[in-house]
Amino acid sequence: MTERPLRIAVLCPHFAPDTAPTGVVITRIVHELAARGHELHVVTALPWYAEHRIESGWGGRLIRKESTPWGSITRVHPFPGGDKRNLIRRALGFVGFSALAGGASLRGGRVDAVIAMSPPLTMGLTGWLTHLVRRGPLVFNIQDVFPDAAVETGAITNGAVIAAAKWLERISYGRAAAVTVLSDDLRDNVAAKMRPNRRDRVHVIPNFVDTVAITPGDRLTPLRTELGIGSEPVVLYAGNVGFSQSLEMVVQAARRFPEVTFLVNGDGSAKASLEAEAAGVANVRFAGYQPAARVPEVLATGDIHLVPLKKGLARVSVPSKTYSIMAAGRPVLAAIDPDTEVPRMLAASGGGVVVPPDDLEVFCDALGRLLADEVGTRAMGESGRRWVEGAASPAAVAERYERLVTSLARRR
Repeated sequence: MTERPLRIAVLCPHFAPDTAPTGVVITRIVHELAARGHELHVVTALPWYAEHRIESGWGGRLIRKESTPWGSITRVHPFPGGDKRNLIRRALGFVGFSALAGGASLRGGRVDAVIAMSPPLTMGLTGWLTHLVRRGPLVFNIQDVFPDAAVETGAITNGAVIAAAKWLERISYGRAAAVTVLSDDLRDNVAAKMRPNRRDRVHVIPNFVDTVAITPGDRLTPLRTELGIGSEPVVLYAGNVGFSQSLEMVVQAARRFPEVTFLVNGDGSAKASLEAEAAGVANVRFAGYQPAARVPEVLATGDIHLVPLKKGLARVSVPSKTYSIMAAGRPVLAAIDPDTEVPRMLAASGGGVVVPPDDLEVFCDALGRLLADEVGTRAMGESGRRWVEGAASPAAVAERYERLVTSLARRR
């Protein structure tokens, strides 16, 4: 605990009850810091993630503010576009949200720190503006490095747009008193873009998993029944259905394992094209995002979980879903760059198998071996569960943020 309670402004694109993974993370960190006696004032978006539009019951106003026992939550309109594939529309929405959030975040007096979460990268400037007005040092939390992943996947090809994003990236990193990232790979990436005398401002604070909320469950879940899936093996991908994930390889693998159901649970910009590719492949099923309360059930539905990330992206993005999969006691098959965060986690935990990205033959060979070894895969799941129970807990992660903010506040 600190000598006195801290007063912290938190700027984030998602917060409970929004179901976005980053929203789950920051919500728990806020609650853990509140439990340690601190005062927090959150500025976030109205809930919109599940269907890319404002959720029922939340519309009608640009800004909503509510008091909480630990401070306040101000929710502003995120300006979501209906088509996730329209990157220009999404970028304009991010700018609009960041501007509105910035205006809302300037009120409330002095704070000990400002924590701003990216993506969107525009939150870096919003956080800096809040720092200037409210005087708290800026802690810029990076969940994914942008625009690197978008450039690698070809989602952004316009040179002017890339240059503008890289400029915004440098400005945001340079204005922050501290930058927090999820892995050593992201630390190296971000530090390389900063002045040498500022690289020590980058801190690795991993995400976490709630091993109380997520526990190993019965594989024959209500979700199986709802989707018409029986007791056959289920290979599950749960998460964002975007162009960073090698999900077309999952459809190709399904053609080779007709006795296995392949379930894609989630949504994203690549879902429509993936559904078109899977047309006629009877053992590929799709389901949309589920409410947060059903996440343990979703994870229990899969017998083997997939973490497929295209070549070159594991150094700019960390699939934090891996923690949740291991908490659910399920084995992981990761098709991902070697010597990056997920392979290191799986090597340390014994919780799964790693193969090179985008290699269908090697991927199918590994999947076949896992499907044929029920005892071995069960042991992997149990090993992953044991490891993650001793890994970063929500309380431990919140304590690291508390120490970081305290040290920055003392330097003022």
